[in-house]
Amino acid sequence: MENKNEWKKVKLGDIGEIVSGGTPKTSVKEYWNGNISWLTPKDFSNKNYKYWNKGERNITKEGVKNSSAKLLPKGTVLFTSRAPIGYVGISDTNLCTNQGFKNIIVNEENSNEFIYYLLKFITPQIINIAGGSTFKEISATALRDFEVYIPKSKKYQKKIAKILSDIDAKIELNNKINNNLFYNSIFSTSISPFINFGNK
Repeated sequence: MENKNEWKKVKLGDIGEIVSGGTPKTSVKEYWNGNISWLTPKDFSNKNYKYWNKGERNITKEGVKNSSAKLLPKGTVLFTSRAPIGYVGISDTNLCTNQGFKNIIVNEENSNEFIYYLLKFITPQIINIAGGSTFKEISATALRDFEVYIPKSKKYQKKIAKILSDIDAKIELNNKINNNLFYNSIFSTSISPFINFGNK
């Protein structure tokens, strides 16, 4: 009987289709300000969202049709491949990205949320094999050939992802509590002289 907790070595290209993004010509106004979300690495800067449905800019169907941008299905794992390498997210709707991404449309045999956490974990190793002189970039070929260990069972993948997601939620809650305590401390200290003055 197969051990559901057994792991296997695969290439990232085996777990789904790896798709690069693209940018429509900025000089053609008919390609922009449509209803299709278009993400760039800049959208991910200083944000820690897991799920994404929009960025700063949108493109049109004509923009997708006349560029190398691809309409990615909901559930695609988004991975920035340059400037910088390693921002990770999951699309919460059909959307596009620019060429600064190598996105993984995860196949049915694997959990996209598990792959999301896996990519966050292996980003330092991916950076180590990235090329480029001006700035580091990981190619689609190198990413497809990158070997990882994953559970054979999708059910077990989802169980691991659930544990990590719960940890993320607790960290976020603790950060909010700590921020509130910090601001409460700062403001109470700052305004207390005025409060005392008013009570005199």
